[in-house]
This record gives sequence, C-alpha cells and structure tokens, in this order.
Amino acid sequence: MVEASPEPLSSLRRALGLLRVLADGESGGMRLKDIADAARCGQPTAHRALRDLMAEGFVEQASGGKRYRLALDFFVLAARAGQAGGLRELARPTLLRLSATLGDTIFLLVRNGYDAVCLDRIEGPFPIRSFTGDIGGKVPLGIGQGSLAMLAHLPDAEREAVIRFNMPRLLDRGFIDEPALRCAIEAARAQGWVNLNTGLIPGMAGVAVPVFDAQRRVVAALSVGTLAERLREDRLPSVVAILRGEADELGAKLNPFDVTLRYPSRSLSTVAG
Repeated sequence: MVEASPEPLSSLRRALGLLRVLADGESGGMRLKDIADAARCGQPTAHRALRDLMAEGFVEQASGGKRYRLALDFFVLAARAGQAGGLRELARPTLLRLSATLGDTIFLLVRNGYDAVCLDRIEGPFPIRSFTGDIGGKVPLGIGQGSLAMLAHLPDAEREAVIRFNMPRLLDRGFIDEPALRCAIEAARAQGWVNLNTGLIPGMAGVAVPVFDAQRRVVAALSVGTLAERLREDRLPSVVAILRGEADELGAKLNPFDVTLRYPSRSLSTVAG
C-alpha cells in the first residue's frame, strides 16, 4: 500500500510558522534566506508570506529593508490576548514592597534607545535628588546606577554602539570618561549590581540591579536612591540581596509580548491618569 504524501502547508500555517521563526530570531531582524531555511521553504514562498504579514502589521522590515522582524501590532495582539498588564503596572507591587522594606526611594528604569527612562518611582521618607528626576525623566545610558546596570548587561554589539554614541554626551556633562565607564561596566557585569557612592550628587548614593526576562535579556533595572549615610558597607549587602530577589521575581512574571518592553514610552502615557 502506497502511503499518502504529506499535505502541503496552507498559507495560514506557513505564516504562523514564520512568526515562530521570527520570534526565535535576533531582535535586529532576520534575512530572507535565513527565514526560509529555518521554515524549510523556498525564498519566494517565504517572501509571499512575509508580505502578507507585513500588510497586516505583524512583521516589519529593518536595516534598510534587508531584514524582517516582528512588528508592533503583533505584540499588541499578543498582549491583549494574554490580558497582561504593562511593565509599569506589573512592577508597581514590587516597588511598593521595596520602599516599605528598605525605607528608601525606589525607581523602575527602562532603556529607550540610548537613554534610561524612569518608568515609575515610589518616594521614600528621605528627600533625595536623582539623575533621572521624576517619572518620565531620562539620562544617557551610562549615568546613574540603574542606567549602568542595564548598559552593562546589553549584548556586546548593542553595548558598544551605545558607548560610541553616548561618550560625547557623557563628556559634555562632565560625569565620566571612557576608561572609567568601561571599568564600571566590567565591575557591574562581574558582580551583577551597581553601587554609586561617588559624590556626583553630594550626599546621595544608590544601588541598582538589572531585571532580566526569560531569555536573560535585560529589560529594566530596579534602583534605590538614598542618602549616602544609609548605604554604607554594613547595610549594602542586605539591600543588594533584597533588590536581586525582587528583580528575579519580577523577571519571572514578565509577559514576553508586553509592548512596553520595546516601547517603554507607551507606559508613560498612563501616568497622568
């Protein structure tokens, strides 16, 4: 008896397969050839399916049209389907617990291009000053403990691109030179957290840890801003341990389709409400 040949994939199943391929690909996008190889189909077939997905807003072209990646509408649909809150909403209980436990001001920072943005902030009882200021404030990546915690854990190529772009901005502000920045990055990568008690803001100190998603990509930072006298060597280890525990717990809850992980400014539009 002759076995029936496998039924050809429908256009819908082919498109869904390509979405899975792109989801597993690099954040900067994939070449058509690599997509077709991963999907085990010809390049013309992959191109037709990608064109349909682009028409629906689920796929976009990057790098001058040479690479394809998942687009905003895909993440919006996935987030709505999961009925998941945004990063700011999800992290709010974490910030409240940290502020109550430590008695200090807590920040949630995210990366937005070459900058670190304050996505949320819970005030502690002590008046402080910070680099980012209030919610929505931003600084170049490389300034402040939360910013450094994220910069240190970016993929190598992204980190180098940020350093090249931001060094003139950092030098203009008189904060740090390139050798000092690279030393700080290496220290942050080695110990997994950043402690700043350098006097850049007189009387202020801070410590921050990165927040990773399930793929160990850095998506945010939890940061404590406090008086320098409250972050001495005897208290620092316990603060770091509490921060890291909360960061791990928050990272495990992250929805990989949360739009704000790619477009953090969208969460800021809800702040006024």
